[in-house]
Amino acid sequence: MSSSEQYKRQIMNDLAQGNVESLDDASVDPSKQYQSFDDFAQRTTTDERRQLFGKSLHPDRIPTSQMEPELQKAIAQIKPNERDDVARSFFKHFKQRGLDERHLEQQLGLSTHHAGRMSADDVSKLASFAYHNHPDIFREVLAEQPGILKFLSNPVVAAVLGIAAAKWLGGHHK
Repeated sequence: MSSSEQYKRQIMNDLAQGNVESLDDASVDPSKQYQSFDDFAQRTTTDERRQLFGKSLHPDRIPTSQMEPELQKAIAQIKPNERDDVARSFFKHFKQRGLDERHLEQQLGLSTHHAGRMSADDVSKLASFAYHNHPDIFREVLAEQPGILKFLSNPVVAAVLGIAAAKWLGGHHK
């Protein structure tokens, strides 16, 4: 296993176990300790994840030039049904802003405007568009569909989860 993979795994393990050692010595609520990233994704609420991601997922913190290739790689690795859910989530939020699927299909050069038929490349284009132009929508979709995060590489995971997780976990002491 590469050192990059070990680093990523350690970050995920620290998050899963509620490691707040660097914050202070207070104990963490045992109900907020997670066995894995999947456990974290399943047991946390959308509101908790929304708070966790806060402003850390923004082009000012992680440049678009770094995030776009990460998103392409991550979205290509998630299961097709999860990818469909991500696309539906983006479309739902864009629609609330007055951007319909057909307009986005033309504007972004998507192969279709049907979430269930979109390729990984199409969903990546939606995600990149949201990240760059509507970071609040991007954060909301990741809070609703956190599976993408486990496929991001270590520097992005550290930027997204490392700092944000410390803040979120720091607020959950007994």
